[in-house]
Amino acid sequence: MLVRSDRRWSFPVPTDTVWDQMCAVDRYRSWWPWLRGLEAEALEPGETWSCAVQPPLPYALCFTVTMETVVPRRFVSATIAGDIAGSARLELITTEAGCDTRLVSLLEPGNRLLRAVATVARPMVRFGHDWVLDTGARQFALRLPDGRAI
Repeated sequence: MLVRSDRRWSFPVPTDTVWDQMCAVDRYRSWWPWLRGLEAEALEPGETWSCAVQPPLPYALCFTVTMETVVPRRFVSATIAGDIAGSARLELITTEAGCDTRLVSLLEPGNRLLRAVATVARPMVRFGHDWVLDTGARQFALRLPDGRAI
């Protein structure tokens, strides 16, 4: 089961501000209570982050995110491996109102057990995925200088 995403969020602050917050990886755990584990040094090419995520479902996911390409204030592309596997790309787009972000990802279960679960519980898997993305974006917005939820 492939989970494709093409999500967009708008933030009413300059792109530089969004980027600076994205680079504050040491703060991620305090922003996102569903991020149960994170080992990450920086948002830089070649960095590999180890993550544990607990969506509001009866399972947690452990995976790595390897930063393939990082162009400051423009985009990040990464590969994901572990309980989920695939690729993701996050773009930052400067607008008159601030900064738009676009996340495009293609993910799939990375092990036999999760593939079996995804086969019989596709709506649950999609819900968990979407919940993490949308909740994460709202919680990120609260950490920006204007503190407005999106």
